[in-house]
Amino acid sequence: MKDFWLSCGHVLTDRDAGAGLLITDDLLKAYLARSELRPPPEACAAERRLYETLFETPRQRITAKEIAAIADGDARQNWELMIAFRDHLLRHKTLEAAYLDLVRRGVGTTPPLFLNQLVHLIMRNVLDRCEDPLVLRAAELFFRPQRMTLHEGSLIAADEETIAGASATPLSPLISMLGIPTGAEIDVLSDGNASAYWDRSDRFDMAIDLTAGRRGLAALSEAMSHWVRHMLSVEVDIAPLTEMRDVNLTWYVGLDAEATHIGNALWNGDMLSEKSRSSVIGLFRLTFAEPFDAGEMIKGEPVYLILAMSPDKVLRMKPQNLLTGLPVRHPEAVS
Repeated sequence: MKDFWLSCGHVLTDRDAGAGLLITDDLLKAYLARSELRPPPEACAAERRLYETLFETPRQRITAKEIAAIADGDARQNWELMIAFRDHLLRHKTLEAAYLDLVRRGVGTTPPLFLNQLVHLIMRNVLDRCEDPLVLRAAELFFRPQRMTLHEGSLIAADEETIAGASATPLSPLISMLGIPTGAEIDVLSDGNASAYWDRSDRFDMAIDLTAGRRGLAALSEAMSHWVRHMLSVEVDIAPLTEMRDVNLTWYVGLDAEATHIGNALWNGDMLSEKSRSSVIGLFRLTFAEPFDAGEMIKGEPVYLILAMSPDKVLRMKPQNLLTGLPVRHPEAVS
């Protein structure tokens, strides 16, 4: 099997009998290697002592008093967030269970960066045996915002951070360890260059065509089906639609903030403006393989999924909506 997304840190995890990801000391140390947590030369003794303790014993219990002793306010806040996140992970058997509990109860002050990194890791596990670069590229939408653009009649999604030439500080310290180059040119993924994805997967420099009726949205449908199956132990079929005509929104899930707004408007019988219509990237029909898995409130009707870009033409998908918004009778995480 070909490897991909090395920068997510999946090589630092173990799997349990149910294929869930187990947290390891090595994975915790990868978080500690982040530039935001490494004490600078001017750091106080309390912060240096805390860091050294955790790097030696990543699961060591840390008290609020130890964090309060840190002199720098920004550093205190970073450590409060990190320790709260670490403790949440350690309270659960798998990373999947930790993520599902987090999104069901409310993410609170958990930084979006940490959520995206969790999804990155889990999706790497979900798609471990996937050999289709198009599905893998579509799955990047789960954890990386995309800049949308129309080019010669095609709707193209490119990694927002990559095209913006974002900060020189990588999201993951593993990117530096792997020597992944920055500033690479963007290519649209196609049959002709798909084999290059494996070597470029951690550079996020291949765009995807999400034009209605083409393979990109079908690949995203497949990624979403795998996500639901892995996280909720429910078999579903998800297929993209080419238009919104005659759609009965008995139940719908907005896959991002803009899409949720559009779904709410349709539910209330409001007419969509042309601007709102043009922001819709994809509409999908989800059906349950086993009717018993679906809640009684949908009465055999399909669930519709809506995906849209924001007014600034950025797609910020919220994969947690797919887990918390489905009418599943007995939703369970991988345990």
